[in-house]
Amino acid sequence: MSFPIYLDWDRLSTLLNQNLGSSKSIASIVNTLTVTEQRTFSLIKESGIFLSLAKILKSNPRCAVKAAQVLSEIAKNDEMKKPCIEADLVLTLIPFLESTDQDMLLHAGRAIGRICYDNRDLQEELVKVGVIPSLVRILTDHAESEPLVHVDLLALCNLADLDTAKEALSKTKVAEQLVKQLRRAENHERLEIIFEVLQALAENDALKVQLVEAGVQEVLSDILLRLQGSSQAEDTCVVKATSDLIVSLLLGDGNCVRMVQVGVIHQLLDLLEKHVESEDISVQHAALSALRNLAIPVVNKVQMLEEGVAERIQALLRSEMPPMQFKLLGTLRMLADGQADAAEILGQDPMLLNRLVQWCDVSDDTDVCGEANRLLASILRHNRSQEVVKAVQEAQGVKHLVSMTMSEHAAMQNEALNALAIASAIDLGIILLKVLICESQLVQSLHKLLQDGNTSAEVKYNSLSLLCSLLNSGNFI
Repeated sequence: MSFPIYLDWDRLSTLLNQNLGSSKSIASIVNTLTVTEQRTFSLIKESGIFLSLAKILKSNPRCAVKAAQVLSEIAKNDEMKKPCIEADLVLTLIPFLESTDQDMLLHAGRAIGRICYDNRDLQEELVKVGVIPSLVRILTDHAESEPLVHVDLLALCNLADLDTAKEALSKTKVAEQLVKQLRRAENHERLEIIFEVLQALAENDALKVQLVEAGVQEVLSDILLRLQGSSQAEDTCVVKATSDLIVSLLLGDGNCVRMVQVGVIHQLLDLLEKHVESEDISVQHAALSALRNLAIPVVNKVQMLEEGVAERIQALLRSEMPPMQFKLLGTLRMLADGQADAAEILGQDPMLLNRLVQWCDVSDDTDVCGEANRLLASILRHNRSQEVVKAVQEAQGVKHLVSMTMSEHAAMQNEALNALAIASAIDLGIILLKVLICESQLVQSLHKLLQDGNTSAEVKYNSLSLLCSLLNSGNFI
């Protein structure tokens, strides 16, 4: 924004300093702020208008609203911000955020926001002098005023990345107000601003809990439900932002459980099924990350299994996109963790086991290969039944678990060793033992692990446990 060169800014400044400025004369300034050439900025800076406006704000309440409006227009241009700061206009404007006049709140808020935009030091100063409670009060008292809410949300958006702002916001009821605004938001621009604020606040544990207590998950669930059938690019962006926020909010079992209880899990799966063949994987990533985290609490595992989530995830594995395969496999592993019934269901599905063995052979995507191996090991570790061991052996999965014992990751080594120890303890006769010992060269692998000075104590312990299990089988030769 710039200003007409024909304005006599020196004369205007003199008039203002002589207290001849009136509401009418300042209004004329607003009406004549139009596009012009660069040299106007120099004229404005040299005129002393900033100090004059500061005086009006401090001593002439009748003209303060128009003065704030002038400043909000001037501050649109980056070159005008520095003289505003030098005239101490930000601190002069802050008390007006307590005004009951909506026009004053609007113009003062705009002016402060524009002057402080992208100025971290000044933003920190705003928080320090107590601007946060004022912003939350405006959002509370004027929740139906679209212009005020817009300005207020922009201010929160600019400040929310600051740790000091998050700390100050955690002592207010901002979560409740933001959820209300999210619920009533009707356009993409408003949703985008609110999501940006919420994402920043979700980095703070106290605010994250407050958002869940305010019912943000129900609103997010409604948004997913409303937009899941849309193919519009803007709606897809909102869906992705919603899924990302769900991921960010998954702090602690309580939050995850509430998310599952309101039906978020099936809306995420509906979303994935719709986008399974899409080339835009951003939505898939967000939804899959949310699914995996939701599968961590034990109570969620049970509910998700009862509602057929495992079957729906397996159906999604038809995707040929490695990132999606990786996260789907990780979600299944989370569901099987500590759940014998889930491990049995997965372990007796020949199609799934064959697909896992295929992925274990994949050399060009180590993430998918590793996750497939870990899921095989998890199935054996958490079920321990003869039928599952037979199914894994028949699918030729045992050799991959043996290879997994030599992984560079100790966690994967231990998972493989424990799975093999369980398999060897199941009395399947000489056929399984031949696979374990002769074809897989398991003993050689264990020997290397025990000799290697870099092998962790836990891996060595599990290696010895596996050897003992083999020896105790009665068929070890």
